[in-house]
Amino acid sequence: MVRNVIGSVLALAGATAAVWSPFRAWYDGRPGRDIRVADLFGGIGATRADLWTSLLLPFVFAAVLTLVGVVLRSRLLVAIAGLVVLAFAVLWMVRQGQAAGSLSVESDGSGLGPGVALATGGGLLLLLGAAVMSGRARAREAHEPGAHGGWGRGHGHHRRGHTEPYQDPYAEPYDEPYAEPRRQPYAGDAPTAEYPRQDDRYGDRPADRPDDGYGPGEPGPGPDEPYRPGPPHRG
Repeated sequence: MVRNVIGSVLALAGATAAVWSPFRAWYDGRPGRDIRVADLFGGIGATRADLWTSLLLPFVFAAVLTLVGVVLRSRLLVAIAGLVVLAFAVLWMVRQGQAAGSLSVESDGSGLGPGVALATGGGLLLLLGAAVMSGRARAREAHEPGAHGGWGRGHGHHRRGHTEPYQDPYAEPYDEPYAEPRRQPYAGDAPTAEYPRQDDRYGDRPADRPDDGYGPGEPGPGPDEPYRPGPPHRG
């Protein structure tokens, strides 16, 4: 957007300079509006031209191209306008050099005048404006959704020519990393059976369990029998 604005300003300035140049002196104090366009193709003569048959005509045409190019943001039209201005200015210098024998810039104004400088500078400004402008294509891409957010042109499923469906990387199912493993029952136990009770019939009584009076080979108390302490068990 900024490039289009800067380029448009340069192009309009160049077109203004080109249109203004025929009203200034071109050579020996003779303004460009007195030089016929036909003289550029048949030789410079002394015949005075009308306003719309003078050098003003191609420069006005170039200014119209510039306005259309700025409105349409067309770099091509602006560049063509700059080439038209430079072409007629260079062609005039060639014909004038042939008629006068040489071209020079004199301090008394007898040589090349400021009109030639305005036309040449205007054509260069038009070309510079066309180079600075970004054009319609880039301006349209700048307004596409996500152009500055990372999924516009060249990113994501909005990329031009990209036909694969969009997949959300966070939508895939995943396992809970902290899920508690399922506890498997002992083989042969009924689904509702209790886990076997630990006792000391095989001498595997824990060290912190108090002696209940049963020896190593004796069964421990039943589930309904109250606990009865006994003497310390000895080997």
